[in-house]
Formats: sequence, structure tokens, C-alpha cells
Amino acid sequence: MKNHIFATATFVATISLSTTVQAANSEHVRQLLATKQCQNCDLTSAGLVMAELSGANLSGANLTGANLSRANLSGADLRGANLSGAGLFGVNLSEAQLGGANLAGADLRNTYLTNAELKDAYLNGANFQGAVGIPSQIATPEEFYAWGVAEAEKGNQQQAISYFNQAIAIKPEYAGAYLARGVARYQALDRQGAFQDAQIAEKMFTTQNNNPGTQTAQAFMKELQTPPTEKVSTGKPSFFDFLGSLGSVLLQFLPF
Repeated sequence: MKNHIFATATFVATISLSTTVQAANSEHVRQLLATKQCQNCDLTSAGLVMAELSGANLSGANLTGANLSRANLSGADLRGANLSGAGLFGVNLSEAQLGGANLAGADLRNTYLTNAELKDAYLNGANFQGAVGIPSQIATPEEFYAWGVAEAEKGNQQQAISYFNQAIAIKPEYAGAYLARGVARYQALDRQGAFQDAQIAEKMFTTQNNNPGTQTAQAFMKELQTPPTEKVSTGKPSFFDFLGSLGSVLLQFLPF
């Protein structure tokens, strides 16, 4: 998955248009819902919203363009399945087997992926924003960072912190991720944690000769050292002078 976070909607639309003339095999849909056994089934564009499919065997099934939003697929066998362009918003995929599955352009926002197996899955253009338990090996630190910024802008600080943690785990020298995590901690009223992250970010930015980053981290540290009842001294920039909007200040540390 290489920097396709913001192109997903267009990709999914293209997939959807190409499959509108196809429909799921109705017998296969009934078989799946009745038995949870549907290997190599034709479920193209099937409507399976909120379906209870935990432990289902869908290995090799064609689920291109299917709508599985908020379905329960925990522990399901989806190895080798074609889920290109599928709607998987909010799906429970914890402990599901997705090895070799085609998830190109799939909408995996807000999914639960704890302990999901994704070895050799094709993930080009898949949208994992808001997903919980994303395996670190399937996304770049920049993608985790971008998802964290998006969650922070929506006020979901804990989810944002989780994404920044994953970005840092993959790329320990990622100064912007430390700064962003500090901002999220500040928003979550953890001033001590925020200051620690700001200090690390300031040192890293300085070492990396990133002057805008150093100045932003220093302004943030000054803000954190100022008692909440006081304002930063007149004539000296506060963190919020640098901030403008949360997204704009943090996205400058996202290399493309």
C-alpha cells in the first residue's frame, strides 16, 4: 500500500461502475447465510450489511463490490477471496484469515483487525482509516501518521495516539510523529506526556536540521510551560500562532 490514502474514493467508484451489470448468485447468498459455508461462491455486489458471518468459510469467494458494512466476520476464512472494491466499513475482522485476499480499493474504515492474518494480501488503495488493530507491516509510518492527523482533527485523540505510536514503532526517528502525538496528548489533557513528546521532537528536528519543525516544537513547549491561567508573553509567538489549523501544521511533517 503506497500512498493511496486519499485516492481510495475514486478507485472504489471505478470498481463499482465496472461491476454494476453483475449481481450475486442468489443461491450462493442463501447458502452463505444458512450454512456459513460458501467456498468459491459468486457473491459479486452482494448486500450483506450487518450479516452474522463469524467463522464463515469464504475462501476463494468472489465478493467484488459486495457491501459487508458492519458485518461480523470474526474468525472467518477469507483466504484468496476477491474483496476488491468491497464495502467493509465497521466490519469485525478480528482473527479472520485474509492471506492472499484481494482487498484493492476496499473500504476498511473503522474495521476491527485485531489478530487478523493478512499475509500476501493485495492492499493497493485500501482505506484503513479509523481501523483498530492494523498490523504494522501493512502500512507505512507516513500512512499511520496521516491517519493519526485525521483522527486528531475529528477529536478522536486516543485513536490518533495509537496511530502515532505505530508510526514511531516503525520509524523511531520520525520527529513529526512525536510532535503530533504530543499535540494529541495535550488535547487529551496529558500535559506531562505532551511536554515529553515535544522535547523529543525538538531534539530530533534540531539534529535533522529541520528549522520549521524545531520552531514549532519550541513554541509548543513554551505553550506547555505557561500556566493555563496565563497567556504567552506578548511579542513572542505561541504554539497557536504556528498552529493555524491542526491539520495544516501537522501535515507539513508528512513527506510525500
